Order: sequence, then C-alpha cells, then structure tokens
Amino acid sequence: MRWRGQRKSDNIEDRRGMRAPSPMGGLGGGGGLLNLLPMVFKLFGFKGGVVAVLAIGAYGLLSGNLGSMLGGGAGQESLSSQEEGQPVRQSAEEKTLVDFVSVVLADTEETWRQLFRQMGGEYQEPSLVLFRGATKSGCGFGQAAMGPFYCPGDRKVYIDLSFYSDLKDRFKAPGDFAQAYVIAHEVGHHVQTLLGVSRKVQEAKRTLGEVEGNKLSVRQELQADCFAGIWAYHADRSRQLLESGDVEEGLTAASAIGDDRLQKQSRGYVSPDSFTHGSSSQRVKWFKTGLKHGELAQCDTFSVKRL
Repeated sequence: MRWRGQRKSDNIEDRRGMRAPSPMGGLGGGGGLLNLLPMVFKLFGFKGGVVAVLAIGAYGLLSGNLGSMLGGGAGQESLSSQEEGQPVRQSAEEKTLVDFVSVVLADTEETWRQLFRQMGGEYQEPSLVLFRGATKSGCGFGQAAMGPFYCPGDRKVYIDLSFYSDLKDRFKAPGDFAQAYVIAHEVGHHVQTLLGVSRKVQEAKRTLGEVEGNKLSVRQELQADCFAGIWAYHADRSRQLLESGDVEEGLTAASAIGDDRLQKQSRGYVSPDSFTHGSSSQRVKWFKTGLKHGELAQCDTFSVKRL
C-alpha cells in the first residue's frame, strides 16, 4: 500500500500505556464478597459460613447493593475509569504500525464521508482504540484474545496490535493490505450501526433460535466484508493507495478467517450451523463484490437467497 505520507486520523485513542483491567473486582485484582468467602468459612466453619453468607446476601438483596457486594460494583467502576496511563513504550516496528493504522482509519473516513454525502447524510466518524491485553468498552470487557472488534455501544473500534502478528504467523495472511482489511471490516460494522442495520439485526435475533440467529449474524458479517471492499474500491480509484499484490493480500486474509477454516484448524471438523462470520469462500466473495462495484446497493447480503 502507498500509505506513507498520507493523512493520519485524529480519532485514535491510545490506551497502550494503561494497566489492563481485570474482568471482575477492579484493576489487577478482585474485591467484594466473592473474594472474602474463604475467610468467612475459615472464621465461622462451614455451617456458620453458610449462615453468614446467606445473611449478607439477604441484606444485599433488600438494600439493592448485592451487585457491588459481590464485586460487580468494583469491576464496573474500574471498567469505567481505568488508571492513568504510563508513557507508551513501543518498538520502531510498533510505532510504524500505529502510523499505518491511523492512515488507514483516515482513508476510511474519506470514503464513507463521501458516500454518506452522496446519500444526503453525514458520516459520523468512529474512534479507534489501541490497547494491550485488555480494556474496557461500551460493550463490556474486551481482551486481545477476542481479536479486533467494534462496539456499537460506544461506536469505537478496538485493536491490540499484537493481532497483526497472529494474522501473519498463525493465519498465514501477511501484508499491509491484509492488516488494512481488518480495520476496514470493523469500520464496516460502524457503517451498519449508522445505517440502522445493526439495530435491526439485534432486534430480529431476539425472536430467533440459536441456529437462525447465527445465520443472521453471518449475513451481517459478510456485509461488513463487502463494505471493506467498498473502501478498497475507493482507496484505489480515488487515492491510488493500492499496489500490485494488495488485493491478493486482502483476499488471503478474508479466506484465512472464514468459520470453516478456523473450525477445521481448532477442532478438526466443520459445523455450519455454528458459523457466525461466514465460510472462507463467502467472505472472499463478498469482499470481492464490494471491491468490484464500490456501491452499497451491491452489499445487500440480507436479501439474497444464496450467500
């Protein structure tokens, strides 16, 4: 990609210097009644401990403070107010990645700002959060093991840059355009939020069983792949960011993270009813669809009978 020297986004939120929160009980350790249980039983014995726990639990229910007593309050407080960050220590390679991510995000802003303007609307730009290990989000506790994700609750994209090592080494999808595809896909979910697609999907899934809900999730994910292709179409034609081999890198990445391929690698067999993102061939197909046409109308994965 010809990304060097291009505009960087102002919507980068760098949390890499912050200490990662734990899922319960605050930063670096738990609190509340759950962590006191061993001490309670040691002091009162088993029977006495059970009585003490029941009494405290009854008080919590009556007072409305059971969640905080169990440690949930402390956890929520830590998730909404992480500690002040330390200066970020980063290698030269990581700094280059940060610059790259910022440029890609800025370019998605250019594409979607133009397309929303053509539709008579205004594009609301998402933020992209850089973190290490774990972080809070408007959708709950986020971990690096989850991979990059988008949260419609706070309209932010989250990524631990170590994922790019996994993309290259574990998923065998190297290259800067493969990395850009990942960001463009998550921004695609943001576009779905702005268009009301995400809300409609969530509402529909409340009335569906697991298998049918999974099928709807697949259609949503494939549309985000198509939206990533739309970005690539405009990045190439309007700003000539793409170089020879870039499209192949993107297609390799889309194929590498297909549900069928990931399931085969992890458990040795494939279960289509449990797909949530689509097969490798489906992900490649819809990314190529967006890349070929560059139009939202071509990305209606919800209307087609065959994905």
